[in-house]
Amino acid sequence: MRTNRRLLPVALLAAFCLLGLPAQTKRPVTPVKKTVPAASARPKLVVLIVADQFRQDYLTRFASEYNAGLARLLNTGAVFTNVHQDHFPTVTAVGHSVTMTGAIPAVSGIISNEWYDRTTSSLVTSVSDSAETILGGSTGTEGGASPRRLLVSTVGDQLKMSGLGPAKVVGISMKDRAAILPAGHMADGAYWFDHNSGRFVSSTYYFKSLPAWVDAFNARKVPDTYAGKVWTVTGTGKPLSMLASEPGRLLYDGIYNSAFGNDLLETFAEAAIDGEKLGQNGGTDILTVSFSSNDAVGHRTGPDSPDVHDICLRTDKAIGAFLEAVDKQVGLANTLVMFTADHGVSPVPEVNQARHMPGGRLGKAASQALDKALADKYGPGHWVLAGMEELIYLDRALIESKKLKLEDVQETAAKALLAVPHIDRVFTSEDLRHGRYNQDPIALRVAKGFNERRGGDLYVVFESYWLAGSGASGTSHGEPFNYDSHVPLIFMGPGVKPGHYHSLAAVYNLAPTLATMLEVEPPSGAFGRVLDEMLVAR
Repeated sequence: MRTNRRLLPVALLAAFCLLGLPAQTKRPVTPVKKTVPAASARPKLVVLIVADQFRQDYLTRFASEYNAGLARLLNTGAVFTNVHQDHFPTVTAVGHSVTMTGAIPAVSGIISNEWYDRTTSSLVTSVSDSAETILGGSTGTEGGASPRRLLVSTVGDQLKMSGLGPAKVVGISMKDRAAILPAGHMADGAYWFDHNSGRFVSSTYYFKSLPAWVDAFNARKVPDTYAGKVWTVTGTGKPLSMLASEPGRLLYDGIYNSAFGNDLLETFAEAAIDGEKLGQNGGTDILTVSFSSNDAVGHRTGPDSPDVHDICLRTDKAIGAFLEAVDKQVGLANTLVMFTADHGVSPVPEVNQARHMPGGRLGKAASQALDKALADKYGPGHWVLAGMEELIYLDRALIESKKLKLEDVQETAAKALLAVPHIDRVFTSEDLRHGRYNQDPIALRVAKGFNERRGGDLYVVFESYWLAGSGASGTSHGEPFNYDSHVPLIFMGPGVKPGHYHSLAAVYNLAPTLATMLEVEPPSGAFGRVLDEMLVAR
């Protein structure tokens, strides 16, 4: 890391000793018979609800206005108030993968929404899979999807492998990655929204054709019923946006980019419970539901906007409607509900500037400085293969052809980027691989995001509240600072001790905690601790 030339010593490795025990006289051993807990001791249904780009302070800022689902969770659940996505970058794919795997990106392999795959010399997404095709979309829909890029198991996978009884696992979202990654490898299905057709789609990874209940839902053409609708502010009726008046891509994009997207997903979630008979299969089923429209609205308008305020209130209502449906079909007494978010978001830079806070937009300064420094020192060439704001991939074949040392080129690039105003730190893959970085929380989050096979050559951290790009409006996320990392975590249901818990925790605690509650093996890459302070003793 190039913050300065001084490096704090890397933490010493702990030494472990084997204690010799004296020989014991052999005695007959009475085998202990393990009693498998009755199915009734476990919930019939587990529901994970993720609100995309839902900051922790949205719970506190708007708490007095919640009167439905979020109010129920806050009043009757175990509410953890100091929870973070403890990795870098804080983006959708990574945040969703962490929820049910408990694995940091370095272990899960889900290092960003997309990255440069050196084996195929192409950009890939976290769920792209050319071996599969999309089911249910428009004719000619390109690109398949699957969880194959996820290197570890989920709680759902472990539940299915446990042999404790029948278990269905289903993931739904408006986004493919948000539906696929939490559900895992052995899921019975994952479904997401196709903007071209206005239908919910899936992948041949799960089955050869869509289940009948999905076809039936699509045949209802629910998205088309939103044509011409106006999104208004709750309580005042002030219009925020109006949807296209005719079915088609403009309407479907408008639904996604408004609070109506959450309403549509909630309707589909109810259909999933009914269609798959979730919670009624004789064992424990899992449904993961990710509300994506919060993210779309937040990117466009920022966390201080009336749009975000209102979509939070409408998320409360959508979750409330969904929990009522669960109660009718399964019973909330038989359902364990968890609520969290994949990441937060930065204030709009111009809003921060108006209130005399730091923040701004970097524009093209970083990429221009990087290109110039490498060309000046090593000669002309396409030195940068791909850049995803926080991750930069250098052309290693070009570096090798010029008989240059990768570490030297990375060093040159890092120095050039650090000379750009408002870039706070730059880590090279060689720094991360060899543990050459300061042992502070920011650096450790970057290290947790580094996967040697998939990672970039450079990891760039901007100063607090600064964004890449030069757009005139909107905002983004991805940094390791609190506004991007601090998210809700609530458990509600059987086995949970309600209350507010303020100790530091991480989203990767969710998976091992859930695995403990279900009495299955923790996921293979689970990193966190069990939140036993909220568990009711059996």
